[in-house]
Amino acid sequence: MRRIVTISAAVAASALVLSSCGAAGGGDQQVGSESDGITTLTVGVSPVPHGTILEFVADELAADADLDITIVSYDDYALPNRALVDGELDANYFQHLPYFESESESQGYELAHFPGVHIEPFALYSNDYDDVSELPDGATIGINNDPSNQGRALDLLAKAGLLTLDPDVEVVQATVGDVVDNPHDLQFIEADAASLARTLDDVDASVINGNFAIEAGLSPTLDGLIAEGGEDSPYANFLAVRAGDETNEAILKLDALLRSDEVRAFIEATWDDGAVVPAF
Repeated sequence: MRRIVTISAAVAASALVLSSCGAAGGGDQQVGSESDGITTLTVGVSPVPHGTILEFVADELAADADLDITIVSYDDYALPNRALVDGELDANYFQHLPYFESESESQGYELAHFPGVHIEPFALYSNDYDDVSELPDGATIGINNDPSNQGRALDLLAKAGLLTLDPDVEVVQATVGDVVDNPHDLQFIEADAASLARTLDDVDASVINGNFAIEAGLSPTLDGLIAEGGEDSPYANFLAVRAGDETNEAILKLDALLRSDEVRAFIEATWDDGAVVPAF
């Protein structure tokens, strides 16, 4: 059995403000609840593809591992780690390592993570142009405003020859201020990642996170002007928990299910266009 709860940004933010007086690090919260030999875990996710993958695990695999999974869906990246630290979640599955490290450092979170489950390639999308060579000088380019993903987006543009980044700055830390050569005078419109697909008509093109592109019906291989490769990517998404909970038996079972042969086959069959790629 599984339960899915959707948390809107406004409602969740209000709840988190009320709980934000707690410690920013890991706590002594109990992991899950047990009844009749079944452990119930509450896991926070982004809706797609994380929620879709976890729903498959919950419906098809969890019972044999004596797990019952409650899925809490968030549409704001800032919320699942805070909810995890505050004990509202037992784990979350929505982020990659650069974001995880950035959040942990800036917020003082004490979290742990497992190896990657999947990768969602970034791509540059446009409703006005069919090829990157058609972009005019001075084109407006939507780009995400969170630090860990902005460098990733800029690196995609740099690899396509549209700009040059400062070689002394690590890609995962790069910002628009680290563009040292912009021969086409691209104009960057920084915005929340969730809004980029919705505002694609307002710019010439946008670099859109894989999960939000999928939600908007966009495929990096079919619709992207340029797309990120998945091989050796540092952006694999994984299961995260409070520090100290990574040895919990139920958590270990959940991680094993997420990186099972069954999940690999599910990902490859569900996103056969390469919009989501297994990372294990």
